[in-house]
Amino acid sequence: MTISLPTLMLLPGLNCDAAVWAPQVAALKSQAHCVVPAWGLRDSLTAMAEQALAEAPTERFALAGHSMGGRVALEVMRLAPRRVTHLALLDTGTHPLAAGEAGEKEKAGRLALLKIAREQGMRAMAREWTKGMVHPQRIGSPLFEEVLDMFERGSAAQYAAQINALLNRLDATPLLAKIQCPTLVLTGREDAWSGPAQHEAMAAAIAGAKLVIVEHSGHMTTMERPQAVNQAFAAWISRT
Repeated sequence: MTISLPTLMLLPGLNCDAAVWAPQVAALKSQAHCVVPAWGLRDSLTAMAEQALAEAPTERFALAGHSMGGRVALEVMRLAPRRVTHLALLDTGTHPLAAGEAGEKEKAGRLALLKIAREQGMRAMAREWTKGMVHPQRIGSPLFEEVLDMFERGSAAQYAAQINALLNRLDATPLLAKIQCPTLVLTGREDAWSGPAQHEAMAAAIAGAKLVIVEHSGHMTTMERPQAVNQAFAAWISRT
């Protein structure tokens, strides 16, 4: 008798592809059938969430999102919470674009990187962007080059579409109190984009959530410290 594995949807972040989840797909192959969507030119979090729901091969599934993918995961929870059996939010956030000067600063920073991507190419952009994405000790390392390779596989048009999705994000904070499935909230200790304090607040707002802070890791936890993430996932996916 063949017993089919449960589905695990793994949602990548801004300009990331399946490589960001490769260590988890390999580690969890005996526990789950993993599906990693490719966002292409979709330019809203809602469109991405609808894609994830459409691509899920089973009615119910476990759901994990990294960075922007975490925001997409929360949008899935808004649209179809009953379809999700387990939720993992990694290196992400719930806040909307800030009002005033702070929001304008974020927008200007993202558009400046997009300008580099359009004029000098994706790898030149990624070389600047990734310096803030990994633990400082990993800058220039083979892992750093892997991240650059991943970002280079994307296009400036794709990058622009996904930046638009992030700049138009809504406040997902009210959703947290409504989440009832087993939830993992995880980030890197040195994540400069979405660090421990932000994730502590998210975990506190979700009933029964498990908080994991991965030591010696920046924003790219799934690639920087795959064993730590894999251990957290194995425990999370087995919760009932």
